[in-house]
Amino acid sequence: MAIRNLRLEGDEILKKKSREVDVIDEKIQILIDDMIETMHKYNGVGLAAVQVGVLKKVIVIDLYDDNGPIVLINPVILKTKGEHEVDEGCLSFPNQFAKVVRPEEVVAEYTDREGKRMKVKAKELLAQAICHEVDHLNGEVFIDKIIPGTLEYVEPEKN
Repeated sequence: MAIRNLRLEGDEILKKKSREVDVIDEKIQILIDDMIETMHKYNGVGLAAVQVGVLKKVIVIDLYDDNGPIVLINPVILKTKGEHEVDEGCLSFPNQFAKVVRPEEVVAEYTDREGKRMKVKAKELLAQAICHEVDHLNGEVFIDKIIPGTLEYVEPEKN
């Protein structure tokens, strides 16, 4: 496993649409492991493959609960319910936070890393993370969706 370089604000790849994963081969498995390790290194809740420079529809999410990281390959949001204002940040936009309107609940379909097609009904942070990461796969970043006037830059802590 390896820590991958994050693509940051201004990198053109973040605006590109990701492609479907046709085969879940060893290369994809390595990508998934590297993405999980990279997300954990930067204390992220989610990471899309495009954020490490790979235009493939792969997302990893970890709510740091007892369930461990989840892997969503070729995810599709089937249904959304409700709306609410949430605070959001992004590993590709370090130290920037803003308010975004997201669905309260989503139903998504995806392929897991073993190749099985799955469905998840997600609420709260998981729903928010799925929406945020699926946006990345479509070349959209949270900065484009923020409620005007809510963007804040937080100084990183000095070690």
